[in-house]
Amino acid sequence: MDDVLADLFAVIEDRKETLPEDSYTASLFTHEKGENEVLEKLGEETTELVLAAKDDDREEIAHESADIVYHLLVLLAMKDMELSDLEAELEARR
Repeated sequence: MDDVLADLFAVIEDRKETLPEDSYTASLFTHEKGENEVLEKLGEETTELVLAAKDDDREEIAHESADIVYHLLVLLAMKDMELSDLEAELEARR
């Protein structure tokens, strides 16, 4: 899983720098709402995850969890944080 997260974060960082026009990720960095767009997406995806869990829908739980992780990584990139910041915090809680 570490490689998947690291690879995804690297792509997010690249999109932040290069801002390709056809990239959803890049659009989050340039959205008129700024970081509020990502914060709203995190809230929306969290609600969808809760509903999927309530319905015991394993496929949807996985899908919405991935959406949350993705948008969380975008937020970390927006705040000029590194994946290692998250990993250090998780490690400290072990």
